[in-house]
Amino acid sequence: MTMIEQYIGILIYDDVEVLDFSGPFEVLTTARRVAAKLDTVFPYTPLLIAPASGAVSARAGYQVLPDYDFRSHPDLDCLLVPGGVHEPQLKNDALIAWIKQQATMVSLVASVCTGAFLLAEAGLAEGRQMTTHWEDIPDFRARYPHVGVQENVRWVEDGDMISSAGISAGIDMALQMVARLHSEELATKTARQMEFDWTRTGITVV
Repeated sequence: MTMIEQYIGILIYDDVEVLDFSGPFEVLTTARRVAAKLDTVFPYTPLLIAPASGAVSARAGYQVLPDYDFRSHPDLDCLLVPGGVHEPQLKNDALIAWIKQQATMVSLVASVCTGAFLLAEAGLAEGRQMTTHWEDIPDFRARYPHVGVQENVRWVEDGDMISSAGISAGIDMALQMVARLHSEELATKTARQMEFDWTRTGITVV
């Protein structure tokens, strides 16, 4: 079956939360395998992209090698921004500029946990609905008063942007991405393959 390769760029940076990026990575790569068993194609490959080449020290010292840096990655079709210790990155002009630039070129932008702060800082969320980790919602509202915040949901889908609540909610959101990019059937069977109880308490903004 002919397949045109497409790429989902997953941003990683120092002190990024491990499950924020590795959970969606597992969902997306598992979806490819499950699709092949179903004799269909899920043409999306996740790529780990860091500001610079070399190992990234994620939360708790977890060392990760990116596939590409900001200057070397191929064109992306989707962008996923995870959370973690996000405060220093809000002052990282190069990282925020890269997010903003990529958002103009991709069909879907996603965030996990406090990755929502980075999307909002890049000016992508004004007038839209989002969610983030429950503990960070008061700070998010104070920083970005023109962004609507939904509580007690696993993800919020607002047009070409989808955000998720804390850490493990990124897996639920990534399954919703699979459903959106391919089919509900593939997302359900991917969750089954992962032995993951897909919590579908998300909101789609109409």
